[in-house]
Formats: sequence, structure tokens, C-alpha cells
Amino acid sequence: MANHISAKKRIRRNARMEIVNKIRKNRVRSFIKKVEIAIEKADKELANKAFKNAQPEMQKSVTKGVFKKNTISRKLSRLSSRIKKIA
Repeated sequence: MANHISAKKRIRRNARMEIVNKIRKNRVRSFIKKVEIAIEKADKELANKAFKNAQPEMQKSVTKGVFKKNTISRKLSRLSSRIKKIA
């Protein structure tokens, strides 16, 4: 248990940020899911549109520190290659 005021404040802050980060993570996952659904439907136009909407959201999560840069880079690369494979 924390004894210092600053440590108690840090615990409260961590609890709030945990909730915020979970929301941000879920938001990114939702955008990725929309792209994957479009890929499964083999709708290249819809997939490209969903991908363009997902990209800034995913990059924003990197700047907020929710995901690491390489993780998002890898996910974007894999989604992009899957979209390109659609005939």
C-alpha cells in the first residue's frame, strides 16, 4: 500500500489511464475488424476505404503510447498486403 501522497496520486492516475488505454485499444481493434470483414467479403473498394480510415487511428494509438510503433507497422503492412491480394 502506498504511503506517500505522490504514490497515492500515481495509483489513482494509473487506474484512470488504464481505462482510457483500454478504450483506445478497443477502438483500434474495431477499425482493424472492419478492414478484415471487408477483406473476407473480397470487396477491394470497401477494404481500401476501411483501411484508410483505420490508418490514422492506428498511428494515433502509437503516439499515445498504447501500442508500439513496430506492432502497428506490422499490422498495417499485413492488412495492406491482404488487400492487394484481393482480385
